[in-house]
Amino acid sequence: MNDHAVRDVLAKLLAWEDTHVGFDTAVADIPEEYRGTRAGAHSPWEIVEHMRIAQHDILEFSRNSDYKEMEWPKDYWPQTPAPSSPGAWDDSLAAFRRDRDALRQMALDTSIDLTAKIPHGEGQTYLRELLLVADHTAYHVGQLVLVRQSLGIWKR
Repeated sequence: MNDHAVRDVLAKLLAWEDTHVGFDTAVADIPEEYRGTRAGAHSPWEIVEHMRIAQHDILEFSRNSDYKEMEWPKDYWPQTPAPSSPGAWDDSLAAFRRDRDALRQMALDTSIDLTAKIPHGEGQTYLRELLLVADHTAYHVGQLVLVRQSLGIWKR
C-alpha cells in the first residue's frame, strides 16, 4: 500500500461510518431536554464534551511543542451533566468537527512522517495519535448510541 493510500484511509477513519454510525449521526437531532439526562453513568453532554476535550488534547499534543499535559480524569470530563446553554452544545459540536478536520489534514499532510516520533513526546508517533483518536471516538460513539437508546431518543 502506498503512502497516499494509507493517509487517505486514516483521514477517512476519523469520520468513518463504514461499520457503525459515526459522530455526526450519533449527535444528530438530540433533543435539548435530553442532552443533560443521564442514562447509566453519563449524559449525552458528558460523552460529547469528553470526546471533544480528549480529541482536542490529542491534537494539541501532536502539533504543539509547548503542550501541557492535562490531569486525568478531572480535566477530561465536563463538570456538569448538562450544557450551560444550547449554544454550549452547538459550540462543542463545532469544535469537535474543527479539530477532527485538523486531524484529517494532519493525516493527509505529506510533510509529516506518520511513523516519526513526536519530538516533544515520549515515543508516541503521529500515526499512533491518529489511531488513538479514531479508536477513542468509536468507543464513545457506541456509548452515546446506547445512552440514546436508553433514553428512547434513538430512531435508527
